[in-house]
Amino acid sequence: MQERKSLDEIIKELPEELRKELEDFAQFLWERKFRQGPKRKKLLLTWAGGLKEYRDRFTSLELQKGFRMVFKNEL
Repeated sequence: MQERKSLDEIIKELPEELRKELEDFAQFLWERKFRQGPKRKKLLLTWAGGLKEYRDRFTSLELQKGFRMVFKNEL
């Protein structure tokens, strides 16, 4: 069975080009984990209840289909 090498040993044996690639990847992982980006804004639900007046005339499925047709024609 082959002896398991330490991370330092593996890195030392890599060619310079691959070491640079590994460094870039490690930086990416670090930034993803620890970087404090801009705070996300809360989702505003100002539209909620905006279609109450259509409640008695249409089902939610009919409204969805209608909006899909409108947006499909605009594209």
